[in-house]
Parts: sequence; structure tokens; C-alpha cells
Amino acid sequence: MISVISCLCALVSLCSEVCARVVGSVCVRRGYHLWLAALVTLAPLLQGLSNPRSIFSNRNNFFNVKFVHCSCGWTFLLLSGFVLLVSFVPTGRPFLTAMHLTRLAVGTALCQGIPHLFQLLEDLTGSCHQPLPPGTLLLTKLIDRASCQAEGHQWQGYHISPQTFTLTLCSLSMADELAVFVRYLRRGYPASTSLRLVFLLNASLLGLYNLLLVSTALYAPSYTQCVVGAAAGTLCWHLTYRIWYRKFYSPGPPGHGIFPKVSGGRKGLDPEGSLQ
Repeated sequence: MISVISCLCALVSLCSEVCARVVGSVCVRRGYHLWLAALVTLAPLLQGLSNPRSIFSNRNNFFNVKFVHCSCGWTFLLLSGFVLLVSFVPTGRPFLTAMHLTRLAVGTALCQGIPHLFQLLEDLTGSCHQPLPPGTLLLTKLIDRASCQAEGHQWQGYHISPQTFTLTLCSLSMADELAVFVRYLRRGYPASTSLRLVFLLNASLLGLYNLLLVSTALYAPSYTQCVVGAAAGTLCWHLTYRIWYRKFYSPGPPGHGIFPKVSGGRKGLDPEGSLQ
């Protein structure tokens, strides 16, 4: 029994080492947003090769209901555990840990708030249509979504995909947060099996988000909906992780205050904790 547990711990250690090197590599840190952009842009072009009977073609499939629609919650739940352990274990500083967790609170607020702006845009740009066999009939008397849908009609406006937005933003945020683990291991900080398991769970969720982003873009009803949604998610990530979190009046980038500072870094920031 002890030998089995030892083998499992060794396997977890090996897998976490490999995943940490991949997620923390220069290629991933510098080009992961380009990879996601390519997935969203090119996936719809493969619709002719997709299977219309696939489970992903149904909007109410298990993965959409349990993961895509709840991606903000899953991201905050798993990533907060990782950030808590990585920031508090080597430093023992509650305030620094709270500052790192603030980034996750900001990301969750963006995931929950921006889709409401998308819906507001659809309300402002839409009009009421009555479904008919040849097409739809515009109803000019019903000028708001509530009254239109109350009559059993359809409200059609400029729709931006909230699914691609949240999956893109969550994926980019997770990649940045998880990238610090390779430096954490190189510094020789305590890395228990539980911490490594939490890291592997986050890495697995990140890989799942990539697959769900492809399937969402592949079976989306509109190409522009997905592209604009992913672009909005990338913009929110860029404004936070690439601009705001590098300023001295921010929660700081991932890894800030955890690793020793090196000479030549900007005052108030840990150069190793910021992405170049």
C-alpha cells in the first residue's frame, strides 16, 4: 500500500514538473494569446468537416452546461486555491496573498459584468421579429426585448458570444497565473503533493477550456460573434495583466513579492513575476 502511494506521489510530481515547464515556457508566455486567436479564427473554417450529430453541436450538452456556462466559477474556485498556496506558503504574508487573490476577484467581476454589457448592446441594436415559414416579419410596434418576447416573438440584435469571451479571458488569466509555478519549483520552495495536485487540476481545466473554445467556435451560429467575443476577452486580459498589473498601484503581476528581486527591475515590481 505504501509503495502504491509512493508511486502515485512520484507520478504527480513528474506530471507537475512537465506541465510547469510547458505552461511556464517562453513560447507559451509570449504567444498563448496568439494561439487562442488562431483557434477562434480558424475553427469555424472547418465546419464542413465537423459532425452535425456530435455532442458539441447541441448547446445544452454536458460540457456547455457544466463548464462553459460556469467557467468563471470553476476558474475562481481552482485558481484561488493555487494562488493561495503559491503566495502564502513561501512568504507567510497574508496581505501579499490577499493582493494576489485580488486579481482573481477582478477577473471574476469582468467575466460576470462584461456579458451584461453585451446583452445591453443587443437590446439597443435589436428589433422584434415574428417567425414565419419563409423567414421573419419585422414588428415595429414592439420596441423592447421584454414586450417582444412576452408576445412569443424573437428579438434580433447585434449579439456577441459571451461563451468565447469568458473562455478566452479565463484561459489567458489561468496561463499567466500558472506560469509562476516553474519558477516556484526552481527556487526550491515547498511543493507538497497537494499543491502539485491543485496545479495539475488547473492545468487540466486550462486544456479543457482550449477544447471547449474550439467546439464553441466550430458550432457557433455566427463567425463574427465568436471573433468579437474572443477579441473582447483578449482586450480585457491585455488591459489587466499586460498593463494595469504592471503598475505600482495595482495588485501586481503573478509572482510579485514571492521571488527575490533582481537588479535592473522597475521599482515596486518583481521582474520575474511580470511577463516580458
